[in-house]
Amino acid sequence: MKYLIVGLGNIGPEYEDTRHNSGFSVLEAFAKASNAVFEGARYGEVTEVKLKGRALLLLKPDTYMNLSGKAVNYWMQKEKIPLENLLIVVDDLALPFGTLRLRGKGSDGGHNGLKNINALLGTTGYARLRFGIGNEFARGQQIDYVLGQWTEEEREKIPALLERSSEIIRSFVLLGTPKTMSLYNGK
Repeated sequence: MKYLIVGLGNIGPEYEDTRHNSGFSVLEAFAKASNAVFEGARYGEVTEVKLKGRALLLLKPDTYMNLSGKAVNYWMQKEKIPLENLLIVVDDLALPFGTLRLRGKGSDGGHNGLKNINALLGTTGYARLRFGIGNEFARGQQIDYVLGQWTEEEREKIPALLERSSEIIRSFVLLGTPKTMSLYNGK
């Protein structure tokens, strides 16, 4: 059984460790825990992790956030991955910093990466793990906030959030979306 786990972010050193690259950070931590190394491939960097007889293809698209759907669609088709085995890891302004929420489907919530994925897949019926980045910015400062570095206080909490995100990914693969939602959402 194959899964596609996609972390959304932007490529380039200017975007490393920014709030908008939370998806990349989660996948990097997940891969590192399995000693997996990302390699350049079509539309992104990929690696594969085995988990109890299941193959997880991890993808960090290099198409930039707003065109993420191109990479997601390509790898789903290439690897023949069913929609129910797709998980997108994405930053979310609407959730307080540190909140992790799994959903089995839903709107894009104003996120351009999800908008593009929805458009190219023709559906919103796929799982997404939303990584809360909060919305502590002044009016008109959203872009600077999203593309900004973590505060020192936030940075101290990131390792635990990355570990919890990895637990959620493992649970998604092994137990499915509904069970994982009941185990992890709201905690």
